[in-house]
Amino acid sequence: MALIVQKYGGTSVGSVERIQEVAKKVIQYRKDGHDIVVVVSAMSGETNRLLALAKEINPDPRGRELDVLLSTGEQVTIALLSMTLEQMGMPAQSYTGSQVKILTDDAHNKARIMQIDDEKMRQDLSDGKVVVVAGFQGCDEQGNITTLGRGGSDTTAVALAAALKADECQIYTDVDGVYTTDPRVVPEARRLDHITFEEMLEMASLGAKVLQIRSVEFAGKYNVPLRVLSSFTDGGGTLITSEEPSMEQALISGIAFNRDEAKLTILGVPDQPGVAHKILGPIAKQNIEVDMIIQNTGHDSTTDFTFTVHRNDYQTALNLLKETSVSLGAREVTGDEHIAKISLVGVGMRSHAGIASTMFETLAQENINISMISTSEIKISVVVDEKYLELGVRALHKAFKLEQSN
Repeated sequence: MALIVQKYGGTSVGSVERIQEVAKKVIQYRKDGHDIVVVVSAMSGETNRLLALAKEINPDPRGRELDVLLSTGEQVTIALLSMTLEQMGMPAQSYTGSQVKILTDDAHNKARIMQIDDEKMRQDLSDGKVVVVAGFQGCDEQGNITTLGRGGSDTTAVALAAALKADECQIYTDVDGVYTTDPRVVPEARRLDHITFEEMLEMASLGAKVLQIRSVEFAGKYNVPLRVLSSFTDGGGTLITSEEPSMEQALISGIAFNRDEAKLTILGVPDQPGVAHKILGPIAKQNIEVDMIIQNTGHDSTTDFTFTVHRNDYQTALNLLKETSVSLGAREVTGDEHIAKISLVGVGMRSHAGIASTMFETLAQENINISMISTSEIKISVVVDEKYLELGVRALHKAFKLEQSN
């Protein structure tokens, strides 16, 4: 018998029929002898509807009042799911974040969890009840309702699993696990049975949108085994843990890619100490995140400096760079919005040489030019022309035999 925390997202509880399906799934786990805590999001579209109502009244509502409003979405779902479970003969108890008590700081709309009181939940579980908790919310020390920001329900589930020392935290979504790459680009992409927290963090930060980064970080920190499953189809999903499952780890676990990148270059900058700060300082002041950076030094004591930003920030960054170029006496500024980033991810890189050269050779065979390269311990990223993105991903998927299970 295990203690399992299950999280169901907005799509999974988007209608009465879907809530009934969730209830049946939960009851089956109870019949198998497990203790179950369920975390739910608001019904799909509800948070956006509430936000739109608030914005109609005030385009910039006060954070505290916005949290009071947005937290009602999950309150509806916990009540409906608890009613459904009881209707089907399964005792259940619902809790809002503040009833649990999930204590957070007072940063409204993006609060962080500080402490969780697990006493009531443990009592309910020992009484044979299913505990149903509202995701995405908590309360501060003054009792004000707070919300956790984007991906908050995933974070709630992982935090509850950590507090209760649960055996597993299951995240139910509209996909049946983590794949070697996006199946819409590579139809042969394979669902991974297992992946490490490190690999999942890299995949999530590089654009694989299965899980929110924050919840993966939380799970890794408190060593909570995470499992990604589908609400709509049966299957074992993907287990995410700190352990590497086999002695011989696969070279590559997955290929992540990102179309939302843009590249900026400032040419002929005088090569002197502090030049990188002079270029990137104004960009950072505008809260623009810089991803990859390359600096080349020429023979004439000047340097060329290239970096990438999110495509939404391209125009702002380009204008700032032009201003910097004048003050530094640089030769010219160029930019390219039509780039994409392809990344290989895998803890197997630590113990295997030659992965980068295989990657470069594969792309060369497809006549795909690489304009930037960046590496970390378990990742190699390259920037290519956007129009070659899908071709590159397919070629790499085949070259590293990712369609085959280990």
